[in-house]
Amino acid sequence: MDSQSLLQEIAGYCRRIGMAESTFGRLAVNDGKLVNRLRFGGRVTVETVERVRSFMTASEHGGRLLGRPRPTARGPARDSDPRVPAAGAPEAEKSFRFYDNRQKYLLFVTTCSEKWVIAERVAMELTNIHPRPPGARIFDAGVGDGTVLTRVMRAMHQRFPTTPLYVAGKEISLEDVRLALEKMPDRFCEHPATVLVITNMYYSEAPWLTPSSVTAATSLVWHEVGLTGGSSHEFEEQITALQPFLAQHWRAKVGKSGNPIYEKPVVLVIYREDYKFLLDQLRPRRGAARAEYDLVIASQPYRARAPVEFKAAKVLAPLARSLAPGGRLIGIHSHGDDPGLEIIQKIWPGENPFITDRHQLLRATKVELGSAARDLNFNAYSDARSLFRYTMHTLPSEIAETIGTSTLFAAWNAAIYVAQIDDQRLSDVIGSAAYLEATKDILHKHGGLWFWDESYVISRKRDSV
Repeated sequence: MDSQSLLQEIAGYCRRIGMAESTFGRLAVNDGKLVNRLRFGGRVTVETVERVRSFMTASEHGGRLLGRPRPTARGPARDSDPRVPAAGAPEAEKSFRFYDNRQKYLLFVTTCSEKWVIAERVAMELTNIHPRPPGARIFDAGVGDGTVLTRVMRAMHQRFPTTPLYVAGKEISLEDVRLALEKMPDRFCEHPATVLVITNMYYSEAPWLTPSSVTAATSLVWHEVGLTGGSSHEFEEQITALQPFLAQHWRAKVGKSGNPIYEKPVVLVIYREDYKFLLDQLRPRRGAARAEYDLVIASQPYRARAPVEFKAAKVLAPLARSLAPGGRLIGIHSHGDDPGLEIIQKIWPGENPFITDRHQLLRATKVELGSAARDLNFNAYSDARSLFRYTMHTLPSEIAETIGTSTLFAAWNAAIYVAQIDDQRLSDVIGSAAYLEATKDILHKHGGLWFWDESYVISRKRDSV
């Protein structure tokens, strides 16, 4: 069976009835990753094809459909959800949950060096921060799988080995929270004076750990864990034991925009029990937490295509307000003008999702903050300092006259992930081999695949001594 032909049938079916492709796989053959495997060249048996087609035929001719249709976006984007494009954006773009596409995300993270390079860029800012008692304070505005945050925490330990450390992070994805927590046992072992806080709140709430509405505040779940023992293995066991708590409380629902929002706000606080006394002034209290961060990490916190005013008002302005005197916010987003974008433009001529540069973004944020901007410095820097490059991992022998299919799929995935191309548009082009030919041409042209990110810094002026 031609898997691409079957994939086209499934994609068309999902578009007609508004079903997510992962939901289709689960309902049809009890395999949520079926469509993704087909998209990346997987084969199927005759039995699977028959089950898939029987499911589609039955449901479209009066059969009972057990799944939930994918929500469509209606109305303006919520103030609390900065990853949602503003009203007036194309319907496909508004309903596309780019940051929740697990398969694309995980493949991108494991095949490209962006997380490593971002952590190195963030670590450059540590020479410019000056923590004050009771400790250094970091906020990560999108924890993801925790790779960037744990690397920054290692750099913090190198620079401030005996300073108590308060690390707070925002993440709504349960799977990402699990992945991030898996990386933390070693951090508590090497830097025992650490308070780790993870929350699913909005950007306007998370730095202060305070829900903005009374209804959300009354449903707030606040959970503290004091780790016992002294080895990373002991800490890992206790952190792993949090899985039932996470599964019960770290839940998301679909908002009016079609994007996920929390069902109820959750704050998870983790520290070492034997350092509880030392960390007493640093540990947050329910209803009395403060922001005042020495470092805020805002790595890819918004959609590339979102209007600049939206990015400034819903992401950067709240984060800038959370800075302590002398604190620094480093923002990072995709820049384009690289081989990855060349691949995209071979398939969609003229396509350019990177509509806002750092200069426009900083100007809009300054306007949004109004008088509050007087205490802040807005640093766009030169291209030499702002722009940095990361690559897709390949062996020298892989970019030869004949490039392996797995390398081509990985490169294509990286290009569409960075450019934030929605599944509906992808389904229109993957029926032919043109996208793989375009990918191969660009890999040959440049001897590999790489991308540009750009960075900028918003810093609060230090108190006069």
